[in-house]
Amino acid sequence: MEIKLVVVGKTKNKELISLIEDYIKRINFFNKFQIIEVNSVKTRKNNSDEIKKIECENILKKIKKNDLLFLLDEKGKNYNSREFADFLKVRFQESKTIVFVIGGAFGFSKDLYTKSKGLISLSKMTFSHQIIRLFFTEQLYRAFTILNNHPYHND
Repeated sequence: MEIKLVVVGKTKNKELISLIEDYIKRINFFNKFQIIEVNSVKTRKNNSDEIKKIECENILKKIKKNDLLFLLDEKGKNYNSREFADFLKVRFQESKTIVFVIGGAFGFSKDLYTKSKGLISLSKMTFSHQIIRLFFTEQLYRAFTILNNHPYHND
């Protein structure tokens, strides 16, 4: 089984990078996991639809036909940590690869919404795309510790 997190843009904050890399190592103890960065799009016109379309094309280049695609989106379903662990357990029975995507500043194109199997919200609050990477990797690690009866998670 493999999990990928496709993200638009790069994280420049060294402290965040260090924390995210620590969780990547922890997750890989349980399951293959990687973060894939695609370039964010900057245009002079700032046409958000055009930007979303180009970013969507870049994201789709990283996704294979049989991958299960889920978008991290504020309009998505909220899970507590145990529910998210159960969500993963079920999805592993459906596909060898699960792909989660964090979009760019303008969100996702309609085409990407159509191709996704669902939307997941990490919070009703708005966070930077860099912080969401950290939150997601921590929750992914927590899910694996729950599934493996590791004492990291306390109820």
